[in-house]
Amino acid sequence: MSRGTVVVVGSGASALHFARTALELDHEVLMLDLGHQRPEQPFPELDLNELKRQLEDPPRWFLGDRFGSLVLPGADGEYYGFPPSKEYVFREPGPETTGPGPMNARGFAPLSSFAAGGLAEAWTGGSYPLNEGELKRWPIGLQDLLPWYGEVARRIGITGAMDDLGEYFPEHGGMGEPLDLDAHGQALMDAYEVRRDDLWRRHRVRMGRARLAVLSADREGRGACDHLGRCLWGCPRDSLWTPAVGLEELRRHPAFRYRDGVVVRSLEVGDGGRLRALNITTGSGAEEQVTAERVALAAGALGSARILLRTFQRVGGHAPELSGLMDNRQILMPFVNLGMLGRPFEPRSYQYNQLAVGLVGEEPFDYVHGLVTTLKTALVHPIVQNLPFGMAASLRTFRDIHGALGLLNVNYPDVRRSTNTVALHTDADGGDQLLVRYEADPTEGRLLRRTTRTLRRALRKLGCLAPSAMTHVRPMGASVHYAGLVPMSEASAPHTSTPEGQSRDFPDVFLVDGIGFPSLPAKNLTFTLMANASRIADLQCR
Repeated sequence: MSRGTVVVVGSGASALHFARTALELDHEVLMLDLGHQRPEQPFPELDLNELKRQLEDPPRWFLGDRFGSLVLPGADGEYYGFPPSKEYVFREPGPETTGPGPMNARGFAPLSSFAAGGLAEAWTGGSYPLNEGELKRWPIGLQDLLPWYGEVARRIGITGAMDDLGEYFPEHGGMGEPLDLDAHGQALMDAYEVRRDDLWRRHRVRMGRARLAVLSADREGRGACDHLGRCLWGCPRDSLWTPAVGLEELRRHPAFRYRDGVVVRSLEVGDGGRLRALNITTGSGAEEQVTAERVALAAGALGSARILLRTFQRVGGHAPELSGLMDNRQILMPFVNLGMLGRPFEPRSYQYNQLAVGLVGEEPFDYVHGLVTTLKTALVHPIVQNLPFGMAASLRTFRDIHGALGLLNVNYPDVRRSTNTVALHTDADGGDQLLVRYEADPTEGRLLRRTTRTLRRALRKLGCLAPSAMTHVRPMGASVHYAGLVPMSEASAPHTSTPEGQSRDFPDVFLVDGIGFPSLPAKNLTFTLMANASRIADLQCR
């Protein structure tokens, strides 16, 4: 017998795992989403090179009608574009659909997604548990999350190894054997084994296997990674888990309903902030209400903030300013492995990062997290796109150095600061827009210079050259690791949530995405989003 219906707003990683746990506790779940669908993958059995030969119009599939996935020199410092097959992730609502509303940002470059599966449809699978030190600012500890890290790992399939990074990536259940390293990745690990003690003593640097949501063995209708080299364009075997995979699994559950083509605009609440309904807009522009007794907000930190701010405005005629927005600063460091020059690259391999690097700080929260991607079949690489040669010479050079190219993606922690805010501005005609303001920590510049210098030296010890002029500091918002604004806390205060994820302003509302994070360690946040959402569902739906 059902224990009642929970409405879940959004279909991203947090939403899916909250919903799955609620279903396992005998609740019915209604998921509301705009839901742009991912396209079908052509010739799913072919590797990338075979696909190029079989497609009727390869340039259009790989580059798009306007060559949008091809990033050329001078393109605002960015190195990679998204291929046409991922355009659905960032596609705005069309003119026939009333979207959630515009954003006006300063010091921040926000991205949002209206795809079925959300922004994690474009993730690279990095699944890193936080440790006790990184959770120091949270009202919960590792023991609260550890069982759910294991449960999520069992649900989606995570591979990795307990190696030199094991001290910083807590061990949990459900972890499978890692994929075989490509030749370049193996060369880096071999060099690391020789220099590991020196790297630790001089630079406090560790290297090991990445933790990835990719299968190394077949399971439950998903195939193991077959090294097709198509990761960037979308895995045709669903070896790399994305929320769209999880959504299809949920849609087979008899107690789950998925309603797409709708935008949740605000909540309808009564006395004491108790929930009555959700105010939605349909694809035709019609306004409706969905009756609800409990709702899990999982529209992403900015999307959930917008819904809450509109609700505050409906209740009291004024929307407060929410502070504490966070995101991981990212730095991209292209490098050349001199020992790999002239060696062929491997097109049949896992395309994203297989190695991780940790730069250990004085305190656990100061840990800087790096992801090492060795170039295989990406269309343009930052070193090549800036070569001072003509096309023919650049292509010859590219062939000689292709197998030696790599990229270190460095992520930094962030904390809540009052200067980083989200507010709702209402126009004279009744429309509104979300105002996003972000100011970096004034000491950040020194931190970035010091750490990139250290990592450049560490790469040099591994036989790699990382040109300092090509190091690119990405704008805040580019990592899409948004968090903060309504943090979990022990102390009761407005615009906070309980350690169990319950809003203190609206007690029937559970905040299960990054909006509830009290701090943001450097590690990719998606794995913790999923584990925390499952934990909250288990506490609130029993």
